[in-house]
Amino acid sequence: MEDRITVGKLLRNSRYFLRRLPGIARVLRRLRDTAWQDQHTYPVFFAQQAQRFSEHTLIRYEGTDIRYGEFNAAANRIAHYLMARGFGRGDTFALLMENRPEFLLYHLAVTKIGASSALINNAQKGDPLVHSINLVGCRAAIVGEERLDVYTQVADQLCVSEPVFVVPDRHTLNDPGPELTGAVNIARASLDSAETNPESVGCIRGDDPAWYVFTSGTTGLPKASVQTHRRVIKAILTFGNIINPLKPDDVVFSSLPLYHTTALLVCWCSVIHSGAAFALSRKFSASHFWDDVRRYEATVFGYVGELCRYLLNQPPSSDDRSHSIRSMTGNGLRPEIWLEFKQRFGIEKVNELYGASESSLVACNLFNLDCTVGKPLTSSALVRVDEETEQPVRDASGRLIKVDVGEPGLLLGEITEALPFDGYSDKSKNSSKIICDAFKDGDRWFNTGDVLRDIGCGQLQFCDRTGDTYRWKGENVSTQEVENACNAFVQVSESVVYGVEIPGTNGKAGMAALKLADGIGQLDTADLCQHLNAELPGYAVPVFVRVCRELEKTETFKYQKVGLKRAAFDPSQCDGPLYVRLPGSEDYESVTPEVFAAINRGEYRF
Repeated sequence: MEDRITVGKLLRNSRYFLRRLPGIARVLRRLRDTAWQDQHTYPVFFAQQAQRFSEHTLIRYEGTDIRYGEFNAAANRIAHYLMARGFGRGDTFALLMENRPEFLLYHLAVTKIGASSALINNAQKGDPLVHSINLVGCRAAIVGEERLDVYTQVADQLCVSEPVFVVPDRHTLNDPGPELTGAVNIARASLDSAETNPESVGCIRGDDPAWYVFTSGTTGLPKASVQTHRRVIKAILTFGNIINPLKPDDVVFSSLPLYHTTALLVCWCSVIHSGAAFALSRKFSASHFWDDVRRYEATVFGYVGELCRYLLNQPPSSDDRSHSIRSMTGNGLRPEIWLEFKQRFGIEKVNELYGASESSLVACNLFNLDCTVGKPLTSSALVRVDEETEQPVRDASGRLIKVDVGEPGLLLGEITEALPFDGYSDKSKNSSKIICDAFKDGDRWFNTGDVLRDIGCGQLQFCDRTGDTYRWKGENVSTQEVENACNAFVQVSESVVYGVEIPGTNGKAGMAALKLADGIGQLDTADLCQHLNAELPGYAVPVFVRVCRELEKTETFKYQKVGLKRAAFDPSQCDGPLYVRLPGSEDYESVTPEVFAAINRGEYRF
């Protein structure tokens, strides 16, 4: 693990930075030019690239190559069809679809008419799905045939006023499929529309929303962070020039979900910036990952930390280095596996980055140093935080206290006119993320909710998350969402959910402390497991459950989580029944001292 970055290491790696200087200079000029950004919105920029790279391959997917020109023409047809149906600027579409080219196609088409997409997590169902779609007031929904059943089950609870537009589960650019009963096959319905870029593109402005990305934030149910066209253009410039510079003959492979910013803003946006190709897989598979990389002749791949750990857990193979990958781009690669991953798979460059979908704060590993997210490109600070309240500590004069080098601190990003906080669709949620008068009167800072440390020369290393959100299986999990599901179980009267660390895994596994309802003597774990599976995405179902006589609260009726987190899943620290859902099981079983020891030895692959 890299414990300290020295000036010598920085200088030895400076060649990586110097190569990027011309691109960085261009980006900085464009990032200051708001007039240019207003003229070059996402659909305008894409149309220009489609004309420039018309015959270049844009997408590789399941044996099919799609060129820039034909992709743009197909998006134009959809846009003209939607406008003929009366949709336009200011409308929002719920986009619910698994990873496939059509997700990107309809996502682009919607922006061409001045509308926006709510990028729905395709693992959601039930109440969380209703919450997400209704949160941003979606007028219509574009749903992949593969998720239509899940959508239909909650359709009567949605604010959507238009008939659902269904995208058949096939390569619709080649074959739009048949008419559908009770729904509109939008691929077929738009087939005869015009292929020219619609005039509506010229009416879009930089502050218009392009899409909404859902994030758990640090408290409550999922929030919708606004991705304006200006933010998207900044992402294209930043990721395409500084963080993940590509050439037209590069191929970026991604098996990450397209509703997340790593796949969409980092990988996809850097591809279209450079005229490169985007290779896409439907879902991540550790056993097929490198076969896909070789099949698509990928030169770069996108990652999150958990993906890398899954790949390391695969049996070593003589083909581990048989690929054309020169760099990987993403976030969350843990320091303890960083060097092992690079060595085993022969990776030259790790373009690790840190960003928040709600703000302009971005850090990136410009110098290709190990075990660091790099230095923030914008004004930031690491401040001391109270361990129990998880709130920033203020000194006697009321100012925040910056931490020393090597000391963990809460990361803040400064908010200015040039570095705005676009925040959430629900503006009432914004104030909780903004800290005022931090270092001087009138200053404003974005609270990332993440704890990092400076390991030397301004290079940051990720430590942990604060608040009521934890990260597991590459996803942010809202404790409130999980608590709502637990409390809906007939045998439970109260619940507290939090994240706990399992040795050898990324992030934190979910754990629920439950108080049973009156008259219930013993928890039916099989029924609880079945209930949670029906209510929550798989990654959000708690791995551990403990039963408590009482759940301790503060004088303001907030649950005390510090002691629960400290005890975690150690049976010697828990005075009531304690259970674990082991990998592959459909029920919870008791955590005995033997099971506890086996988990800590890494005998189970969570």
